[in-house]
Amino acid sequence: MTCTGVVLAGGGASRYGGRAKGLERVGGERIIDRVARALAEATDSLLLVANAPEAAGWLPGVRVAGDVRPGEGALGGLHAALAHAGTDIVLVAWDMPFVPAALLCELRARGEREGADAVLPESDGSRRGVEPLCAWYAARCLPAVAAALDSGDRRVVAFLADVDARRVPIDEVAAFGDPARLFGNVNTPDDLARAERQVSAGG
Repeated sequence: MTCTGVVLAGGGASRYGGRAKGLERVGGERIIDRVARALAEATDSLLLVANAPEAAGWLPGVRVAGDVRPGEGALGGLHAALAHAGTDIVLVAWDMPFVPAALLCELRARGEREGADAVLPESDGSRRGVEPLCAWYAARCLPAVAAALDSGDRRVVAFLADVDARRVPIDEVAAFGDPARLFGNVNTPDDLARAERQVSAGG
């Protein structure tokens, strides 16, 4: 089965002064490059979902597509990812510098092996209990995502009750590293400084 790796570069970065947070560097490498490299190891091709006019230059050689339904938040980004990819996807937000390729490979493998519609890793750090912006989604999720948007529910997990969504238990996620680190994102300058300290400490 074909699977597209999607770098989701969304959000207004209001807590980051409007700057493109995925272009910040952690360990001397842009976060977007760290995410793209992990996705490239787990998928067959890459897609960057971004609305910024300058996004075409962020990942040379990678296809760029914008929202199909602008202003719909992260769920709108997932909708765009599925609509433009036309395949199953592994999606990762562009502000997650420590997501490992091995975990992404596992999400994809489980989805394809189990015939699920979505596979999401559990996380203590998410109020949802799972990480919907680091997950595998089958192409057939698109109608359910669109239906959630049509209903006015923009929660990124709004459609999960209407599909066959599986969870990777947190103890199994932990085999790939500390979940708090794996799914840590850079939303503020303080987050960036913390991520840099983790790299310096070898953590």
